[in-house]
This record gives sequence, structure tokens and C-alpha cells, in this order.
Amino acid sequence: MKQYFPNPRELDDLALLRSGALAPLAGFEGSDGQITLQVPPEIAADGALELVDAEGAPLARVSIESTYAAGELVGVVGGVTPCERGDFAFRQLLLDTGEVRQRYGPSTLTVPVDRALTVAGLRDIERAAAGRPVLLLALAGHNRPLGLSRTGLVRATLAAAGCLPAADVVVVPLARRDDPAADRRLLRRVVRAYAPGEIAECGGTGELPEAVAEVVRRERSGGLVVFFTGLSGSGKSTLARALCEIITERGRRAVTSLDGDVVRRNLSAGLTFSRQDRETNVRRIGWVAAEISRHGGVAVCSPIAPFDATRRQVRCMVEEAGGTFVLIHVATPLAECERRDRKGWYAKARRGEVGEFTGISSPYEVPRDADLRVDTTGRDVDDVMEDVLKVVCDRSQVLSRTKGAQ
Repeated sequence: MKQYFPNPRELDDLALLRSGALAPLAGFEGSDGQITLQVPPEIAADGALELVDAEGAPLARVSIESTYAAGELVGVVGGVTPCERGDFAFRQLLLDTGEVRQRYGPSTLTVPVDRALTVAGLRDIERAAAGRPVLLLALAGHNRPLGLSRTGLVRATLAAAGCLPAADVVVVPLARRDDPAADRRLLRRVVRAYAPGEIAECGGTGELPEAVAEVVRRERSGGLVVFFTGLSGSGKSTLARALCEIITERGRRAVTSLDGDVVRRNLSAGLTFSRQDRETNVRRIGWVAAEISRHGGVAVCSPIAPFDATRRQVRCMVEEAGGTFVLIHVATPLAECERRDRKGWYAKARRGEVGEFTGISSPYEVPRDADLRVDTTGRDVDDVMEDVLKVVCDRSQVLSRTKGAQ
């Protein structure tokens, strides 16, 4: 039986299937569904597939009933038989829908949470509850928490629960899609599956309670990964070097540069430029960066990283490690990158001397989840860095906003 390590969104979907939140759905859907699994063609060749975690431990088995084309991948339709729960720091809070309904009665007020709850929001919840117990559903899925990592959202929600008279927290790994309307439909479906009674929504503006604010401060002062992605010659390595220098001079943390070419020569020596090996190189960069962030450091990465699924895996690794992930798409057009061609790679690719070269004979998947998009055409480094530093300062406290401040 072939094995496959799902991407972060697929892992979250697998957890939802296990929890019963998608019942009566018991497996992955077709191309017109929201709960999908897409794998390399060779993986989908057998009638069954084993999903595994990063260490190769089995998570579930998929009975392949049918397949469909999904670009370079193949979509798999079939039922899921869970084996083990995936790793999560708050495992005790990952309850199935059946467990929730056993523990909480119909008088419980359920509130979905995808951001740090404010003082005003907590007042609204307390008024709506009117003395009833409250269940806070921390929507800690991939790419969903607003302004916090997955674990940061759970910590902030636990802190908020402590500010209410009678409130518990359950973690729901609901990943955000790229379709807002579909997101809303899935959110309503999942929340209704968990809620034993009335559901209330809560706004997210205003001052934070001190206990929640402390969690947010710790989150913002934790490790940071700034991940530049773009075509060869786009300027990402130049920007990464400039950012490393600024953080070294003005920052409060040690900074490590993880340039794609440098990592390839050292950590990834021996890899080819096939799609599989290029993705392996990016995942290795992501793993090292995540470990740096786990211990409060700063990693600045600048690989080409052309594939969306791999970039999302890196984001997940960093956020699972408790770090803040900032994705910057250096969107310099291909024509400008080819004009620069400092290393001569484009000329070789045009002559057919280099296979699977990103932008020429291999695709670059434009990020839809970038925190910043910059085009370096006609701009000097200092000008572009103003945009970069604004995002970095907004997302993290590793760098002072005032030049020269320590």
C-alpha cells in the first residue's frame, strides 16, 4: 500500500472526518467538494492509500473509489478509516462531536473563536449566556487564526475562558479555504456539528483582557520565520540579506539566513533539480526554520519555493512550533528576472540545457496567502525594505520600529 504525507489543510480535514464534524461524510470528496485529497499520480495507482504523519506513522487508510485530474496531481475519492490521531499540543482539547454532546447539555452557549477575544467580546458572550455554561470552539485550523499561530489561538482562548464565569475550550482544526463563501458554509456546518445548543458569534475589536494580551505579547515576542519566495533573479536573496543585516543591527534576537542555494550546497547536497528533490530542499529549509523559531530565534529564508503545497507545509511546521510565519512573494516579472539572469540559468534553460527550470519549463504557483507582495523592478533595496519592515514589525516584536533603538 502506497503512503502519502498530507498537506496541512488535508491533515485538518482528516481530523474533522475523524471527529464526526462532517457527518454523514466519511471520506474525501470529488472535485466539486470541499473535503478533498490530491496526491501524485503514482500514489493513486493502487486501490488503497495510507496517510502518514511526518515521521511515517499511519494516520488513516483511504479506500480509493475513484480519481479525477487536479493539475499535476490526482484527486482521490474514497472512505477514510482512521488509525491514530495526528500530533497536536492540546490533544486533550481535541474532542469528537459525540464527546462534546455527552459532556455539554443543550443549555450550553457555543461560540466559534478564530482570533483573540476582546473585553467587549467577552461582555457580549457573558450577556448572551445569561448564566448558562459557555463552550468556546477554538478554530485552530491551518491558515485560519487571525494574527496568531494555531497554538497561540488556543492559549489565547484558554486565557479568555478564564475571564468568564463558566467556560470550557474545545479545539476544532478547521482549515481556511480560498473561497470565502465556501468557508462560511463549511464553518456553519462544522460549528453546528459541535454545538449542543445555541450558537453565538463574537466580534474581535477593542482592548484585550490582560490575560489574553499577555498571551498575544508572548506570541509576538516568540520566534519568527520570514520566508521570501519568487523566481530566480527576482531579488529575494538580496532582500533576505538586507533584512538579516537590519535585524542583526536593530533587532533583539539572533538571526539565521537560510538561502535556497546555500542550503542546497550543504544540508541538501546530492539532491537533483527534479520537482520531488526541489520540494525536499524547501521542506528541509522549513524544518530548520521551524526549529529555530521553536527556540525563539529568527530565520530568514529565500528559496524559490515554487509550489503552494510545500510552502503551506512550511507554514504549518513553523506555526506548530509556536513561531510566527511571514510569507513575502517577491513578484518581479519573469521578463525582468530573465533580463537580469546574473547566474546564466535562464539562458541555459532557453537552450534546453536545464530541465524543469521554474518559470521556463516548470511552473511557479503564485502564493494566494502571502503577507506581502513586492515587485523589485525599478526599486532600490531600501525602498522595498520599507514595505518588508512594516509587515515584520506588525507581525512580531523581534525588531524595533524605530531605527537605532535597542
